[in-house]
Amino acid sequence: MSFAVIQTGGKQYKVSASEIIKIERLDNEEGKTVEFKNVLFLNDDKNTEIGNPNIQGAKVEATILRNIKNKTVLVFKKRRRKNSRKKYGHRQPISLIRITKIFSKDGKLISEAGPQKKLTKEIVKAERAREDQILKAKKTKMEEASKIKKTIKKTEDKKVETLKITKTEEARKLQEKVAKDYGEEEKKELKSTQEGLKLKEKKIDKSNKKTTVKKKSLTTKKK
Repeated sequence: MSFAVIQTGGKQYKVSASEIIKIERLDNEEGKTVEFKNVLFLNDDKNTEIGNPNIQGAKVEATILRNIKNKTVLVFKKRRRKNSRKKYGHRQPISLIRITKIFSKDGKLISEAGPQKKLTKEIVKAERAREDQILKAKKTKMEEASKIKKTIKKTEDKKVETLKITKTEEARKLQEKVAKDYGEEEKKELKSTQEGLKLKEKKIDKSNKKTTVKKKSLTTKKK
């Protein structure tokens, strides 16, 4: 988008075609075209030009829409302990202009404004209603998007909870299985130890019987 920077009334303004701006009051009447030759900067779609300080040959054309006064600015002055107070207002005279054409230093037309629409109360009301509708549509879209995000988050949280529950159940089952296996191993060990003890007791009983039988036989032989 092409634009220019102009200087008027001791101020600089960035302007583009079909733009309405407020500037310091001009001496021309309403409806007339005005040329601004103090162009400091030009930006085209392809290249840019910088003035030193101005771009010679470049200009910007505009039409004066209205010569009015700006909003009032209140000024209040007070001097302490002097019983001196002063209050007054100031309304700066300004001009509303619409940028129509922007020319380069070679006189080439960079950008041009389209036909101006006639502003009426009905058109203004319709534009405001359209803007309100657009804002409402944006709000509804944002609300729908937030609802969708909330539902997605809830489903994800539910999935995470189910996964946690399944993991805990699996871990519990594994623990129970390990406990069962460990208990069976302990039982087997106990059985094996008990069997070993029984075998040892049997061996001891057999050895005791043998010793008693041998002693008895010896006593008989002596008689």
